[in-house]
Amino acid sequence: MHTVSQLLDAKGREVWSVMPATSVYDALVLMAEKNCGALLVLEAGKLMGIFSERDYARKIILKGKASKDTLVEEIMSTQVVFVRPQQTIAECMAFMTAKRIRHLPVLEGDKVIGMISIGDVVKAIISEQEFTIKQLENYITGAPIAQTNL
Repeated sequence: MHTVSQLLDAKGREVWSVMPATSVYDALVLMAEKNCGALLVLEAGKLMGIFSERDYARKIILKGKASKDTLVEEIMSTQVVFVRPQQTIAECMAFMTAKRIRHLPVLEGDKVIGMISIGDVVKAIISEQEFTIKQLENYITGAPIAQTNL
């Protein structure tokens, strides 16, 4: 099974983030610009929380708050589930399923080095399964066996 590090090598390690004192509105603007569903909340490089579309829907819209008058730190999720680069994609899928989350920051020590989404994980699993099927087909037909990069 492939690792988070290999997934990050393939997809990139860019992370979108805001500071705790950012307005929810400005965070939403960034999410729209970057076409992402969650932002990490960092202060002096330290992971303080995560702000997601779910936080916005449940803690702003449903509670009648105004996104321009509310700070990210007021509604962000502070109990952040994260993974390490050496963990497997299967472990990530298990965490995401068990915790009902769609985004996992990747930490090396206490430094954020990337973030993966449920889409990244599903894509990696499908790619790996397609590769395995192709290998089995080649084995059955006697064709040469290929190598994979992911």
